[in-house]
Amino acid sequence: MEVDSVFYTDRSGRVTSNPLLDQLPSYQSLLYRRKSSLTAGSKRRGSSRSRLGSSGSGKWGISTFKRREEKLKSPTEQRPIRELAKTMAEKRRHNTQRLEEARELSSWSHMRRSTRRHLRRLKDDVEEWLNSLKLWRGDIHLIEGMFGTGILSYFSFLRFLVMLNLVIFLLMFSFVMLPIIIAPSASGNITYNIHDGSECSVYPSSARRGLVIFHEHITDLLSGGGFLEQTYLFYGYYRADKIHFPNITYNLPLAYLLATLAYLFLSLIWIVKRSATGFKQNLVQDEDRFQSFCNKIFAGWDFCITNANASKLKRSSLLYELKTDLEEERIKQKIADRTRKDKCRIYVIRLILNLFVIAVLAGCFYSIYVATIFSQEAQMNNIKVNFIVDLIYEYLPSIVITLANFITPLLFSIIINYEDYSPAFEIRFTLMRCVFMRLTSIGVLLFSLWSQITKCEEEPCSCGYNHVLYSCWETRVGQEMYKLTIFDFIIIVAVTVFVEFPRKLIVKHCDCGLAKWWGQQEFAIPQNVLEIVYGQTICWIGTFYSPMLPAICTIKYFFIFYIKKVSLINNCRPASRPFRASSSNFFFLGVLLIGLALACLPVTVSVAQINCSQACGPFVHYNTSWEVLPTTVSQLPDGARTLLFALSSEAFAVSFFVVTCLAMFYVIALAGAHKRVINQLREQLAMEGRDKRFLIQKLCQAQKVSAIRSPVSRSQPRSPSYHTSFSNNFDEGVFLAHPPPDSSTHV
Repeated sequence: MEVDSVFYTDRSGRVTSNPLLDQLPSYQSLLYRRKSSLTAGSKRRGSSRSRLGSSGSGKWGISTFKRREEKLKSPTEQRPIRELAKTMAEKRRHNTQRLEEARELSSWSHMRRSTRRHLRRLKDDVEEWLNSLKLWRGDIHLIEGMFGTGILSYFSFLRFLVMLNLVIFLLMFSFVMLPIIIAPSASGNITYNIHDGSECSVYPSSARRGLVIFHEHITDLLSGGGFLEQTYLFYGYYRADKIHFPNITYNLPLAYLLATLAYLFLSLIWIVKRSATGFKQNLVQDEDRFQSFCNKIFAGWDFCITNANASKLKRSSLLYELKTDLEEERIKQKIADRTRKDKCRIYVIRLILNLFVIAVLAGCFYSIYVATIFSQEAQMNNIKVNFIVDLIYEYLPSIVITLANFITPLLFSIIINYEDYSPAFEIRFTLMRCVFMRLTSIGVLLFSLWSQITKCEEEPCSCGYNHVLYSCWETRVGQEMYKLTIFDFIIIVAVTVFVEFPRKLIVKHCDCGLAKWWGQQEFAIPQNVLEIVYGQTICWIGTFYSPMLPAICTIKYFFIFYIKKVSLINNCRPASRPFRASSSNFFFLGVLLIGLALACLPVTVSVAQINCSQACGPFVHYNTSWEVLPTTVSQLPDGARTLLFALSSEAFAVSFFVVTCLAMFYVIALAGAHKRVINQLREQLAMEGRDKRFLIQKLCQAQKVSAIRSPVSRSQPRSPSYHTSFSNNFDEGVFLAHPPPDSSTHV
């Protein structure tokens, strides 16, 4: 291998020490670290002053450099020549070299390389074909070109939810609905859960009889009652216990429970997998403000933008982010300069404002609770006034939740201005308050429903639940989730048509000062993401009680995509102060993961704690839905039963927990090691910058000394040249202008 020209070589070709390079800041730092490590008691032998001996530093060793070249050479040889970052002449030489190497290969090696190349091309073609089949590929590219990657991330997230709900629906359809549908045509015999005559098994029909007015069908369609209640849409319709096919018996209750667990687990795995990339980036994210400034100035522009207005907004966005960084630095300095009196005053203000926020949240939750109780009582008492009032009774909880979700973010955005936080933390804290409000409101609704379901006039309930008011309580919960989904879609459409579009017309055609001040509607990405996360949480909760709800959510998000696209292009403008995480799906998926965790809680409680309805559904013969699992396991052969009991034992659980903890600690330690390596590489880059500065200074000194020694050369013009080796242009005496460090410092 050709030795780098910055090393001195003797006549035998060995690498020796260079007095100039001994003065480099990086080498002096290395000597200082070695001296400190020896002083601390580290006994290391065989270290020499030579760069060859210090190859462990990863900087000077010839063997390290050779290994690095070998590592870089192997992937380069495998890559196509057109992908190499080289000039055309270098690519031609590289191609000629490859052809010469191919002639020397054996037929078997040549066949392996050719097969590998064709498989790689086939893989690229398949990936390109799959990308061309992605949903809304052209629309998303259009949005990316007009508004950049920030708004693109929202629509990509929406596409992900469409695919997720479609997969969940296919899962529920395949294992729950399809066996019932194909049983008659496949000579299947369905065993239904028949009524045993007890009071708990009475399920009065809610279908309207006689002459039905048209608006009553609309009420049933919006509320899920009437003719929709006894359909595939809700839990109560699935009264089958066993489906006997010619060669197999299908256990529908077990399939229903396992499908529920499967769609929750599938959602978790899919979300974690998609968020892994963003998590890796956040794990090694540098908090150094200097690097943040450099990234924004030199690498912050989005070259996908082609629209002039979007480019202006991107420019103002970068300016805003730089101002925000400077403001954060100012606030950090202000926080550091605070006196004890200032700290006490700020903490008291924050305490009072947070108590006010808690009071507002408590008021909203109590309003949701009261509205739910009132709505349930009005429906149970069959109170009928007129079409509008009846519809308000049906949708009263949804209306109160929507009003709370609309008012509280406005209050939070005003309150946060008086809490004296940094701009970035203000946005995060406000968003977390909004997430808490939106997702907890669903929990309050379910709590108020379950308080009615489990409360009887005579305690304890004879059936385990209030069978008088809720003969099939799972269907009633499914109807509430159905109404929340429908009402959420209606609100999104209504806001687009009756708020954003008229506002655009007023701002465009009215020249008054109020219209100018009001301005065009901003497309706030975090708020739009919270809307669809709220809807997806409802879908996860309601799928157990309404197996066709994922199909409704798929259609809902499909139409929302086009509604938001039209609204973005025609009615709205991108936010001038965008959320920093808007260009990364990690924030969206993190909020979605919180929604999934919240959705698992009520589903788990209803499956494991609350008694099943005895008048409807597949779990009539069980106290709780979970009982179907141990009952089925007890009917398995002895070997399989023993294995499952061993897997569910405490010993296995403890062992699995210990192994999981060890794996987690290993991953954490590995991540910490990678982060330390990254920090060391950053330090090395900074050190190399200082080395270059030092060498430039020495070069200037050498040029001055050379000019003094050879004054004749001043009159002879010569073109400037730059060299990597000083020994070719100056004699050795020049490099000894500064004496080398004392040999005692070399270890």
